Amino acid sequence: MSLSVSDPQDRVEQLIALTHTLTERMTRELAAFEARRPLDVAAELEETARLANLYRHECMRVKANPGLIAEADGASRNRLKDATRGFESILTRHAAGLEAARTFTEGLVRAVAQEVAAGRAAGAGYAASGAATAGDARAVTLNRKA
Repeated sequence: MSLSVSDPQDRVEQLIALTHTLTERMTRELAAFEARRPLDVAAELEETARLANLYRHECMRVKANPGLIAEADGASRNRLKDATRGFESILTRHAAGLEAARTFTEGLVRAVAQEVAAGRAAGAGYAASGAATAGDARAVTLNRKA
């Protein structure tokens, strides 16, 4: 997976466009997280992941061989630097929003599980000695790492 470029200037222009596209996507996702609507981003996740992977590969390629963009004009390289700074800034905010969405979702799942458990009739369990014990002997599974 890589960009199809004709020269260093074309590579820089495509990287700028890719960076802006990812920045816009992350901004929309962040807005959804801040609105506590994390499921709103689900439809675009696959395309965002594909673009992010392309971006990562291209950044690694340029880092390993700076000559790939060295002959592009200085103004374009500066626009790429500015776009990258903006992208990194939104990524920092996006990570915080994603963590907040994860915390919110886990809290919601935990609350539902507690309500289900509280609504059940108390059952009787048996101890190792065979004597009946008070409490709910039915199993409830809650994956705290989901």
